[in-house]
Amino acid sequence: MTEYYDALETRDPVEREAALIQAVVQQVAHAKQHTPAYAELLKDVDPTQLTSKAAIAQLPLTRKSDLNALQKAQRPLGGLAAVGGKALTHIFASPGPIYEPGSKRPDFWRLARALFSAGFREGDVVHNTFSYHLTPAGMMLESGAHALGCTVIPAGVGQTELQVQTIADLQPSGYVGTPSFLKIILEKAAELGADVSSLKRGLVSGEALPPSVRAKFAEQGIEVLQAYATADLGLIAYETSAKEGLVIDEGVYVEIVRPGTGDLVPDGEVGEVVVTSLNPDYPLIRFATGDLSAIMAGLSPCGRTNRRIKGWMGRADQTAKVRGMFIHPSQVDKVVKRHSEIQKARLVVDWQNESDQLTLKCEVLAPNDALKQAISESVRDICKLRAEVEWIAVGSLPNDGVVISDIRKYD
Repeated sequence: MTEYYDALETRDPVEREAALIQAVVQQVAHAKQHTPAYAELLKDVDPTQLTSKAAIAQLPLTRKSDLNALQKAQRPLGGLAAVGGKALTHIFASPGPIYEPGSKRPDFWRLARALFSAGFREGDVVHNTFSYHLTPAGMMLESGAHALGCTVIPAGVGQTELQVQTIADLQPSGYVGTPSFLKIILEKAAELGADVSSLKRGLVSGEALPPSVRAKFAEQGIEVLQAYATADLGLIAYETSAKEGLVIDEGVYVEIVRPGTGDLVPDGEVGEVVVTSLNPDYPLIRFATGDLSAIMAGLSPCGRTNRRIKGWMGRADQTAKVRGMFIHPSQVDKVVKRHSEIQKARLVVDWQNESDQLTLKCEVLAPNDALKQAISESVRDICKLRAEVEWIAVGSLPNDGVVISDIRKYD
């Protein structure tokens, strides 16, 4: 059995860099020709002059906020997609809202590579608990699993007892989803006395995988690795058996830049992850993810030769990813504006009892239980997540502009 998904993973690093630069040249030319948005944004760019990393770093960034504005002006995809008509098979919706395309291209999001690294092989039955509702997460993993020749149980989220029963009945060998939901499934199985021991491997994403949680999975015979992917870009990087950082996917060109700029930082320095997708159907050029990471020194002991990043190290802005969902400061602002009683508020994200916990700290003049319940319901309605509401004294929140405070620590 081969150890690597394909020969790209063990290329000479110098050859890879040259090939990636040439791929970016071709992608920029393709985007200018086939997408109205990039025809305008890159109108003064000559792709043939992009002969180095430094030259590519002079291209303008595209941000999530840009997608929102472009898509409002030109539905559905803001003139960024290079496919339409019958070639456009899906339009997904993510918080924002941001709309993303899907096409007939096999393994559109390139998750097969990450699944292969996590031990998934042809013939495996995969229990997929990522959402199939509006967001592309479920389809992202399903398309990758199909590319490997796996059978997929489209479990989606929720209905924990039914999920446990399905695993017990169908005996899947692998799990994909968030680590927190795998933990919930295993706890429910123990409570019900159900046999879910068929699960031997997992690929998780959407939230942190602390060592303590990974160790508990291993104690139950499940080897779990991580993938770093986004709805816009697909796979960016993935964990290997070495468990030393995340190896960058072969289908993207990754840069680390100083937050708030497009300027490259030295390897090892923390900065914002910027990705150029080499998918010709959705050619995002220098897409700023808002995530912080850093390039690691040296090569992975697993034998793959691509560069590695240290993994997710926070957000360049105040956006937080909680239980696989992004929460934006604008959403907290909507909650506050819905309740005139709130003088000021801050959403605190913490890690307690091996799970994400949300607390909306509110300054109000006349706190009462009915208001607390109403605010809690607004958070659930707007942010799609549950949060505790805590009253604090008026004037106690500092005047520092912070709307979302992520204080999670995993050690």
